[in-house]
Amino acid sequence: MNKATHRAAEPRSTWQSRLGAIGPGILMASAAVGGSHIVASTQAGAIYGWQLAAIIILVNVFKYPFFRFGAQYTLDTGKSLLEGYRDKNPLYLWAFFVLNIFATVVNVAGVALITAVILSFMLPGIGINYLAGGVLSVTLLVLLAGKYSALDGVSKIIMIALTASTVAAVAIAAANGGAAAAPDFVAPSPWNLASLGFIIALMGWMPAPIEFSAINSLWVSVKRKLDHVSYRDGLFDFNVGYIGSALLAVVFLALGALVQFGSGEEVKMAGPAYIAQLIDMYARTIGEWARWLVAFIAFACMFGTTLTATDGYARANTEALRLLKKEPSYSIRALNIWIVAACIAGMVVILFFKGSLAPMLKFAMITAFLTTPVFAWLNLMLARGAQHKIHTSLMAFSWLGLIYLVGFAVLFLLQLSGALG
Repeated sequence: MNKATHRAAEPRSTWQSRLGAIGPGILMASAAVGGSHIVASTQAGAIYGWQLAAIIILVNVFKYPFFRFGAQYTLDTGKSLLEGYRDKNPLYLWAFFVLNIFATVVNVAGVALITAVILSFMLPGIGINYLAGGVLSVTLLVLLAGKYSALDGVSKIIMIALTASTVAAVAIAAANGGAAAAPDFVAPSPWNLASLGFIIALMGWMPAPIEFSAINSLWVSVKRKLDHVSYRDGLFDFNVGYIGSALLAVVFLALGALVQFGSGEEVKMAGPAYIAQLIDMYARTIGEWARWLVAFIAFACMFGTTLTATDGYARANTEALRLLKKEPSYSIRALNIWIVAACIAGMVVILFFKGSLAPMLKFAMITAFLTTPVFAWLNLMLARGAQHKIHTSLMAFSWLGLIYLVGFAVLFLLQLSGALG
């Protein structure tokens, strides 16, 4: 079947069919805003003002083709990216599986802990460990009982509420002229080797770790089976989610730049500690009356991130292990086991390694960036062999993106080895 015949065979794309396809892209956006947006983007604005805006925009733009190829490959072939990795070479799937297990443990623990910290503002007097246990228990119940349909519906509501409140806070802060700079304030520069680790970590989870291209392809596969989503409508959903999360990254940067940058207030670098400062930003701009409302919205956002991250990582681990063991069919029982394991492992990390969780998260973010060029290249190779050929301009842009990602990775590794002093 040639390209023209294939297009003619596709159902006609309408606004109704496009809206019906919305789901996987919003899930990906919901998972993305947790660590990279709420914490990293806002911290970037609070510490450096607008100086890192170009970095945030560029990494979102240059990662776009490789995340798109994940959804495109599944919509085109009916296979997940993990199947593509296996078909290319089982070693790629093994590499993904090992990295994904590490990411599962650290990331589920991190987002659950941040969710618990926000919840502590509304439920003072209850220990963080108990709240984290409650968050993971409810996550477990929702995923085991509601599956994809519950996840799909909750994520849309959360993203709308978060977007509206954040845009409102930024608009009010901009109208008020931003924070008044302290008399002795000197803006720090990010353009030095000492800041390279922060920039790499920021880009690692911006808009999400590269493994979410594979996780998103699994969500696309589920949505495709449930609602018979067409190729065009599936790409529309992806674009809405990806572009929306990229724009939100800039909005969160603006919040930090307008409210905290230059104020003289010390920026807390540990994610959980920074949440209190984040809620203060909203209260300062929207009004003290909004503190509880914003805390609830921030909690809902982080709880949504916990839901989507736990489901996504467990789903990817389940499918990767199935393919490696060459089992014929997908097992719901196996998925449930991985969901339970993810929640238990996350709780173990919170209980026994809480003091070192912030460095672990930074390590995870940096690792995510260093592995990005490998899986970005692989996603590109898989998409090249699919039915819908990549347009020449997108192909050229993909190679430019690879150069950008490899360049920063090499620069960081050279600094790490001491070659750059």
